[in-house]
Amino acid sequence: MNILITSAGRRVSLVRSFQSELKKTHPESKVFATDADPLVSAACHVADGFFKVPFLSEPNYIGVLIGLCKTHNIGLIIPTIDTELLDLAKHKAQFEQAGIMVVISSVDFVSKCRDKRVIHQFFEAHQVNVAKEYDKDNYELPLFIKPTDGSRSVDTFVIKSKDDLTDYHFSNDKFMFLEYLDHDDYDEFTCDLYYSKNHKLKCVVPRKRIEIRDGEVYKALTVNNVLVPYIKENLKNIEGAIGCLTAQFFLHKTNNQKIYAIEINPRFGGGYPLTYLSGANFSKWIIEEYILGQTIEEQFDVWEDDLLMIRYDDEVLVHGYKG
Repeated sequence: MNILITSAGRRVSLVRSFQSELKKTHPESKVFATDADPLVSAACHVADGFFKVPFLSEPNYIGVLIGLCKTHNIGLIIPTIDTELLDLAKHKAQFEQAGIMVVISSVDFVSKCRDKRVIHQFFEAHQVNVAKEYDKDNYELPLFIKPTDGSRSVDTFVIKSKDDLTDYHFSNDKFMFLEYLDHDDYDEFTCDLYYSKNHKLKCVVPRKRIEIRDGEVYKALTVNNVLVPYIKENLKNIEGAIGCLTAQFFLHKTNNQKIYAIEINPRFGGGYPLTYLSGANFSKWIIEEYILGQTIEEQFDVWEDDLLMIRYDDEVLVHGYKG
């Protein structure tokens, strides 16, 4: 039973976590990786093997993945980037017919997560506060603009003056004009959530975002704060949610009652290594559920509080590379 990490890119730590946990139960099994350009992917070189795949936009992407899994005895797929999630969810039954499990939430839930406006409605239905959305002809400054289908902070804007607004902001139907939550007043947290096969929340790990680089956390701190019981209470059961979800929240620095949800990404986030190293072993739980067929018991309080992660660049050398 081998595992495949798709669109692996720079996710070296994610690959290593699955390698470490898989070897404990299946010493001969391997963790493979895919990428559209694997020779320049650090995670692909760290994996036990890698494959070049078409771009996600190519119509044969799913067929190529299934073919690779059959050829290399891969029974479990772990997706990593937003743009592949919906296609994998839509073809989940096709993978299952081939004996391949994809750890991906339902089409309905992934679709909600991919639309920032719809996920706001989802939060409100679960009694979770969200930033107010303004009409484009009736807004208050300062405001925050982001696209409904955005990813990695692309096309986001903090608007503090009317002079900062352009025709681009008003003409783009995907842009949401939102209440601005000032980082001087709020701390930003990405919470790693683990949902079992039966869609029940098993673990919550808030990671305080201290420094971000290229849309991914660079320095972060685990904090066992009010977000843990808040999320347990309001998001304890999400229909269609499975595996690792990353949910972004803003928490007021002096008023613990002021909590705002921003978005959910139904995949492993770039900061998952901190969660894993703190003791919340999502990689192990996925192997137990999907490979060993075990039932995951509640594991809410198994991780280390106040653990600081400081990331740094490292080198992966590829000899004989011809480009």
